[in-house]
Amino acid sequence: MVSRENYNKRAALHEKLQLLRSITNSHAINNTSIIVDATKYIEDLKQKVERLNQDMGDSQSSTNHLLPLVTVETLEKGYLINVVLDRSCPGLLVSILEAFEELGLIVQEARVSCTDSFRLQAVGGEEEKVRIDAQVVKQAVLQAIKNWSENTEQE
Repeated sequence: MVSRENYNKRAALHEKLQLLRSITNSHAINNTSIIVDATKYIEDLKQKVERLNQDMGDSQSSTNHLLPLVTVETLEKGYLINVVLDRSCPGLLVSILEAFEELGLIVQEARVSCTDSFRLQAVGGEEEKVRIDAQVVKQAVLQAIKNWSENTEQE
């Protein structure tokens, strides 16, 4: 007779294997085949990551300018703004904050790191009741980065 505890463990294992099967798009039926398919899936993902890292390295070495990553998410009352650049950028924070000011955004909370790379995570809201499109905020940040980059190249 199978104890209740063993039955629960088997049921949990079966559920996890079925979840693994669905995540990896496996059509296998037995447990061993599901695990083999998952292993292949993980290897494929590793190869994709290696190719992407190599492509990013190639594109960064072939270009002489910054490649910023800027995301803007709309929140209930404002935006979550993330900016990442692959090197330290003295003076860039000021340029971005000036762009926020021009849009009428008030920075409510921010985290900034400028040591080896530039990272900014800010939560901002509008001064007025007028809602600004998230894409407009993103374009303003990208323009501030571009202007900063052009000004630092001239110096």
